[in-house]
Amino acid sequence: MVDNKSNIAILSTVINFDLYHKSSRFFPKDVQKYVIDGRNGMHGLKSIFYMMKMLKNKNIEWLIMADEDVLFQDSKTVFDIISKMQSENYTVCGVRDGGMISHRTFNPYTINTFFSILNFKELKKIWNKNEIIKSNYILDQEFNDDLTNLKWNFDVKSLYEPYYCFYLWLRRKNKKFLFLDAQMNEDQIANSITYDSKIFLHHTWFARAYGKNDEQTKRINVLFDLLNSKENKTSEPVIFKDKTFFFIEKIKKTYRRIIIRFRN
Repeated sequence: MVDNKSNIAILSTVINFDLYHKSSRFFPKDVQKYVIDGRNGMHGLKSIFYMMKMLKNKNIEWLIMADEDVLFQDSKTVFDIISKMQSENYTVCGVRDGGMISHRTFNPYTINTFFSILNFKELKKIWNKNEIIKSNYILDQEFNDDLTNLKWNFDVKSLYEPYYCFYLWLRRKNKKFLFLDAQMNEDQIANSITYDSKIFLHHTWFARAYGKNDEQTKRINVLFDLLNSKENKTSEPVIFKDKTFFFIEKIKKTYRRIIIRFRN
């Protein structure tokens, strides 16, 4: 059981703050919240790099990563997971990005970033951005996970998500992954994540559409109705925003277009 929560934090990269303000009320209690403002296009691998830049000097040993479309049904479960990770030397916890969710048919050796837990203290010690970037490749039969019980399609050679290199790097460092099970919901879009065979969170998907698309908003609200009506009294988040990110990315894209034109 986790006694000291002061060294645990939860980070969300947010594109829909209306949804975040609603879902974050159910986040784990007594845990500092951090937000990366993703409305400027920062997400995925770039968000992971920015995460380390902004949090490396914080007193964080365990980092929960949860998108704004993650709805906690039993947020206390994350502390049970952290306790297991601590006692059994796991570095990463999450859901496979292939074979576990019907519409995620990609690499089962990595996780999807909608929810994860990182041993952040350990990660800070071994962090190497250049090594991570160079890890974006797949070798035949490199990993020996038993994938026979996966319900849905997957592709062991997939590099679909740019952030896969981060998790492939950790695997090549021989860091242990605790993979969670998922169940598809009735709407065939959302999924429920289980630990010890009990549902502790739902992932709605389509965060961008909440409050803008009636069909998706109604679908997500149905999932909110499943939650414990008693919200956790959590602290206000510390919000990070890289104000230069959008402009730098725009300059990079323009430069690449110019180079391509000259080559042609």
